[in-house]
Amino acid sequence: MKSILFLCTGNSCRSQMAHGFANKILAEQFDCYSAGVESHGLNPTAVQVMQEVGIDISNHKSNTLDEYQNKDFDYVVAVCEHAANNCPTFTQKNQLIKRQFDDPPKLAKEATSHEEALNHYRRVRDEIQNWVSGLTRLNHTRDT
Repeated sequence: MKSILFLCTGNSCRSQMAHGFANKILAEQFDCYSAGVESHGLNPTAVQVMQEVGIDISNHKSNTLDEYQNKDFDYVVAVCEHAANNCPTFTQKNQLIKRQFDDPPKLAKEATSHEEALNHYRRVRDEIQNWVSGLTRLNHTRDT
């Protein structure tokens, strides 16, 4: 089975959401992982908005790339610019995919209410879900 890693700055929000959706949508095609350039801990609001759509990521751990030094991924998806720019060189076997999503915690800081903050998380969550759903074609476009 092929493997896919979702990479973000702190593995706390966007990469965790992508990992959660991938586990639900792509589990028959991919072993799914997430990591950060550094570890910021799991974002509780990300956990909350994922639970709203029936996905529990509360047991996820905020991992760093160091924890996967010996793992060979077929695909690495950088979900933010910082991760894409600081992504280490992986083997020739894998493919780096850069797909940036807005940073919900950063957007939430500007929110004037808790509901407005949640809506930022929800919007990004839904964008990630839609994009991850399209990844089913990856397994059909590359030879093993």
